[in-house]
Amino acid sequence: MRVLTELREGDRIVTRRVAVRMPARVGKALTMVEKAAQKTKLWCCAAGTMAVFGGRRGRRAAAGGLGAVVVAQVICSGLCKRLNDRPRPPEEWFPHDEVEDRPDSSSFPSGHTAAAAAFAGAVVPAWPVAGALCAVPAAMVAVQRVWSGAHYPTDVAAGAAIGLASAALVRSTPRLLRRSLTGWCRTGQRSPRPTGQATRGIRALDAVRVVSRDAFASQLPQPSRATSRGGGRDIGAGAA
Repeated sequence: MRVLTELREGDRIVTRRVAVRMPARVGKALTMVEKAAQKTKLWCCAAGTMAVFGGRRGRRAAAGGLGAVVVAQVICSGLCKRLNDRPRPPEEWFPHDEVEDRPDSSSFPSGHTAAAAAFAGAVVPAWPVAGALCAVPAAMVAVQRVWSGAHYPTDVAAGAAIGLASAALVRSTPRLLRRSLTGWCRTGQRSPRPTGQATRGIRALDAVRVVSRDAFASQLPQPSRATSRGGGRDIGAGAA
């Protein structure tokens, strides 16, 4: 409880300082970038540019970035915001009009930051230069969400963590699928060796089969030696 209290107090302090001390011109520039990133417009444009001019590497980076954005949005909007109904920062903390242009949904976590971090985090491994360029507007979006009064710093931090985790998940999914398919194919080609219990069961069945066969054979009528000899004389006499 003490840790949560300290986090909330830190949220209040940082949010107020950012709202008051950041110059208005800087805030307006951040707002322009944030508006471009609304509804993933900025990231879709970046993905299209990389896919057209970046060749195979650009297409792979664009696909990974957009996939990570989808995963991050599902986690934030579809799960986290429904489970945590945190109110937005109070409007009286902010001396500008940007605070009026914010949604009414839960403040935790920041969906804009999650999408920005997811796209940049997924592009960096596939195309480091393009990922570094995408990280600049992503960071600007994160700062703007605090300055505009839409989120607390912990909301932004949680959104960034969700975005990076989504990027890692999207990047590792093809490799995990390949491993699963390879293991499945190998299992289908090679018959599994019986375990210790299975081996003992097979041996027991063999023993039962042998005993049953011997018992059945012992119950069959056996021809006597006299009959066999007599039959032999009759055959010999007939032949003579």
